[in-house]
Amino acid sequence: MADGSASASPPSVSPHHQYHRDAIKSSVRNTAANRRREQALAIGKERREALMRAKRVCRAPLSGSDEAAAEDGDMVIDEGKADLEARTTQAVEELKSALSSQGKGAQKRKTELLRALRRLLSQSEVPPVDAAIKAGAVPLLVQYLSFGSSDEQLLEAAWCLTNIAAGEPEETKSLLPALPLLIAHLGEKSSTLVAEQCAWAIGNVAGEGVELRSTLLAQGALWPLARLMLSNKGSTARTAAWALSNLIKGPDSKAANELIGIDGVLNSITRNLEKADEELATEVAWVVVYLSALSEKATSLVVRSSVPQLLIGRLLASENLQLLIPVLRGLGNLVAGDGYMVDSVLIVGNSVTDQALSSLIKCLKSDNRVLKKEASWAMSNIAAGSFEHKKLIFASEATPLLMHLLRTAQFDIRREAAYTLGNLCVVPAGSGNPPNIIIEHLVAIVDGGALPGFINLVRSADIDSARLGLQFLELVMRGYPNSQGPKLVEAEDGIEAMERFQFHENEVMRNMANGLVDKYFGEDYGLE
Repeated sequence: MADGSASASPPSVSPHHQYHRDAIKSSVRNTAANRRREQALAIGKERREALMRAKRVCRAPLSGSDEAAAEDGDMVIDEGKADLEARTTQAVEELKSALSSQGKGAQKRKTELLRALRRLLSQSEVPPVDAAIKAGAVPLLVQYLSFGSSDEQLLEAAWCLTNIAAGEPEETKSLLPALPLLIAHLGEKSSTLVAEQCAWAIGNVAGEGVELRSTLLAQGALWPLARLMLSNKGSTARTAAWALSNLIKGPDSKAANELIGIDGVLNSITRNLEKADEELATEVAWVVVYLSALSEKATSLVVRSSVPQLLIGRLLASENLQLLIPVLRGLGNLVAGDGYMVDSVLIVGNSVTDQALSSLIKCLKSDNRVLKKEASWAMSNIAAGSFEHKKLIFASEATPLLMHLLRTAQFDIRREAAYTLGNLCVVPAGSGNPPNIIIEHLVAIVDGGALPGFINLVRSADIDSARLGLQFLELVMRGYPNSQGPKLVEAEDGIEAMERFQFHENEVMRNMANGLVDKYFGEDYGLE
């Protein structure tokens, strides 16, 4: 936009790599893939805000185990840290002594000792993980995890390792010697309970960071976890999906590409999203988030399945924030990542499109910052679709809601709302020409009080946001009827906002702003 006009569309690229925000945002030249990867890397914080911890302590027995009924109310009461650590050290020492014991009652004794250690590692808000590690628990538990042991013993050993893995980073890394056996016990020869507990431990390890994820992937954890997600047992599928989302979450796309290529995975995602279990749907939705954030192949396959409709249905029907956040993020990734989603799934006039719009409006009204931001982002990409999509959004409750957000919301939400409103005002002209303006939409949005919000973006320290503000000012000054646009901009101190770029270090922004001031406020401005 160095010449002062709205920028032309970017060079033709694969729709998998192009923002749908063609008309208003083309000069930013970020790709949908980049945005989705950035979101995937930043999502850990938001996941914690949604009470979806990357690592989890296992405190209660798994559903279906013998202890699930017997242990209710049988947890040890919290005690002093020193006493707890001393008891933990003693428990590890007793396990060492019992390891080589044979004969009648030896197996039962080993299981009881493992259970005692597991209870110590489960009972406190700050489990005595460090004391267990210093006492030598990890290599000992690896021996108790060996093949040929009873399921009870394997379950208790894996449970202990699960809670050690939920500790601090160095504590989690201490599980490196245990990883091959934990992965091996995910296999079909293991009982469902043992496999599920091992999946939980692996999920905790994967949640720690890139280095440990790479180790798990190199040791073959992906395929057996994917198989577990196919389980008909809800808790097993849920744990496997949670572990998978931790394992594939980036920044490398290799694991996501490999996962979507495993036979049955997409069907498993679809089937689990169809079930009534909201906890299961939540974990599977996080898998969709990372697949669509990191893998163009996965995005293409997912949007051509029934997953988008299932996500839209969940978004519309649920009030569960833990579910809504990944569902909305996944849906937003799909809308941004593949032109097929808007062109062939969200067809104007179809009920699924009306449901999608209603669900996004619902999120725009939410008190939750993440939902409002993500809904605005998804809406902006739909608004960059066809003229019919623009008319649909413009005529809906979304437009006044977005104008309100532009005036009152936090900066990141204001920016996303501005992209949507800007996209509602233009259609691409093609051949490198400035976008054509939808006058009716522009007038309504300006008269509705949106102009000061865009001028505030021009004043922003964020260059992309300032560029968006300048682009919208260009639309107003070029397209508002009766040549009133420059006067409207001037009345809101828009000239002052643009002149801050007069000597700016960013050449594109400097030329863009100076070009607009010269073109619309030159020496002939104000003359009749």
